[in-house]
Amino acid sequence: MASRSKPAQVVNERAHPVVVITGASAGVGRAAAHQFGREGWSVGLIARDAAALEDVAEEVRKLGGRAMAAGADVADSAQLFAAAQTIETALGAPDVWVNDAMATVFSPVWKISPEEFRRVTEVTYLGFVHGTMAALRSMRARRCGVIVQVGSALAYRGIPLQSAYCGAKHAIRGFTDSVRTELMHERSGVRLTIVELPAINSPQFDWARTHMPRRPRPMGEVFEPEAAARAVWRAALNPRREYWLGRTTLLTILGDLVAPGWLDRILANNSVSGQQTAEAVGSERRDNLFKPVHDLHRTRGSFTDEAHPRAVMVPGEFARGGSVMLGALTFLGAGLTVGLSLRRARPARDGNRPAPETG
Repeated sequence: MASRSKPAQVVNERAHPVVVITGASAGVGRAAAHQFGREGWSVGLIARDAAALEDVAEEVRKLGGRAMAAGADVADSAQLFAAAQTIETALGAPDVWVNDAMATVFSPVWKISPEEFRRVTEVTYLGFVHGTMAALRSMRARRCGVIVQVGSALAYRGIPLQSAYCGAKHAIRGFTDSVRTELMHERSGVRLTIVELPAINSPQFDWARTHMPRRPRPMGEVFEPEAAARAVWRAALNPRREYWLGRTTLLTILGDLVAPGWLDRILANNSVSGQQTAEAVGSERRDNLFKPVHDLHRTRGSFTDEAHPRAVMVPGEFARGGSVMLGALTFLGAGLTVGLSLRRARPARDGNRPAPETG
């Protein structure tokens, strides 16, 4: 099946453009693999669990795409570079690279061990660094390609119980801005874009490590991984600087820009309980921090009953510009109101003081 859509940066006319996706065995990565496969792309799949990747590869083929699975831990640069080379040899050089692999620990920072914190950082941040390096090894020489970073509203606004994850997502944004300007300096055709996501109904809440008494859950409005996958697809085709997905992402980012202290208090009061269900964490719970949990690899998590299938997607610069204009209008309106109030309240000067009323 020939691809129906190609990104602007794809300069060749291959029947099957190539995308590489990290974290492809579950959640958003798996849904993105399905999305690209449905469009007839060749899909390179990278994650730790090779058996789970083979399942995803078969799903992609059934949808009409080509697929190649290459097991690797994104925290290990040598493994990731080798996987990228294996995929390029089999499918061709990547036109799009999607960094999605992540790990987290639900816990106050004083209960996280240094080893746990390091592991979250190595997967969630350095995994994106390694993936970007692997993509650029191929793309820079060809002066074309798109790198899609799967981000989060938490890249702007840290929340309780996820200090390691929030720190990594903040770091990804700074790293991506740096690399983007380096590519702009050399007038490269390679484009970088970030898709900042809201809460997603992925298996992370079923297999993430937790030090809390009750099972983790997504906070606020929840969206299905397919909504995120469509956003990744659109970002690959039209790679703007940044996209914000979902109303909660817009409100979180803009709210933090306008009133971060107010958000501190709201999150402190609501987010610890808001990220836990009523169900106790059982002794049988397994987590995927240091090794995969094979039987939990799937696209969706346990919160489909409340998850929305679609979400609004807005370029970040548009949303940010709109908020600045709204803020400016609000400021001007408030200033005008105060000015009129002061004018009405100003006492008259002696020479213009009205004559006293007489009876």
